[in-house]
Amino acid sequence: MKTTKYFEFVKKRSDRIEIKDAWIQRVMDNPEKEQAQKDGRIRLWGKIDEVGRYLRVVLLADRETVHNVFFDRNFRGDKS
Repeated sequence: MKTTKYFEFVKKRSDRIEIKDAWIQRVMDNPEKEQAQKDGRIRLWGKIDEVGRYLRVVLLADRETVHNVFFDRNFRGDKS
């Protein structure tokens, strides 16, 4: 999995250290929702059943490089 330096920095935060690489890959492979940002980055969401929460994965425009990940408190699984 390709990552940015920013990702490597924020992944060490206490609220993100529990996020497993396998979960990130799972969301990348099968997102429940996808949204393009104005800056070209791509937001993906997927439910992580093990913790009952939705993970947001932000990719660079190349769709391969992970820039950010976090559990999205506001996403409820709506496909809008």
